[in-house]
Amino acid sequence: MEKIVTVLWKPDESSKQEFADTLLHEAAPAMTALGARKLKVCVEDDDVDGDALRMNPAPPPKSAMVSYWVECSEDRGPLEAVLADRAADLASFLVVESQPIVNTEHVVAPGERTPGMVQVTGIVRKNGLDHDEFVRIWQEEQRPCAIETQSTFQYVRNEIVRQLAGAPRPWAAIVEEAFPIEAMNDPYVFFDAVGDDERFQANIGRMVETVARMLEMDQTDVTITSEYVFER
Repeated sequence: MEKIVTVLWKPDESSKQEFADTLLHEAAPAMTALGARKLKVCVEDDDVDGDALRMNPAPPPKSAMVSYWVECSEDRGPLEAVLADRAADLASFLVVESQPIVNTEHVVAPGERTPGMVQVTGIVRKNGLDHDEFVRIWQEEQRPCAIETQSTFQYVRNEIVRQLAGAPRPWAAIVEEAFPIEAMNDPYVFFDAVGDDERFQANIGRMVETVARMLEMDQTDVTITSEYVFER
């Protein structure tokens, strides 16, 4: 099986919640009926306000990410059409998934909102860094750094194999990180250092140093979303 990640931009006339409702109540059932497996929707809605954490180097900002598995990526047409009919724009990617942190703390019934927030990030490999060294830093250095310096309870890496549809994007991967909802407005929660300024400063410094070695930071694309998992 193959995993597809589709990033979506909402129509201008739709509010965040209206677009979320369209994806959750129209697109998701239609895609499930068409055979999408392990369907997940991460979308901006009224439960999150991530403007303070948003990073958007190439406007307009993305509004959602839908991921699913199919037997063959070349047969995705009807599934992608469901999303294209409801979005202003989209970009689809064939990815390899790995999960350094599996969510075992906040598992809910299919289609319900996962507690907390999910940061969906498109990352760009640092200029001049070859792919093998990028992967080494990501796996051997950034993985323990992310786990040890942040309050994440889920961490999904979607390394892009190739882009399947949409205007070209420079991303090497799309990363999903789930945090407690308090992390949206409290950096001390985000960096797992509540009440400890020394730890807070150390965690920020370590994170900045590590990601700067592997990413083009000014091209990092961050959106804060709610997560809805329809099949695990």
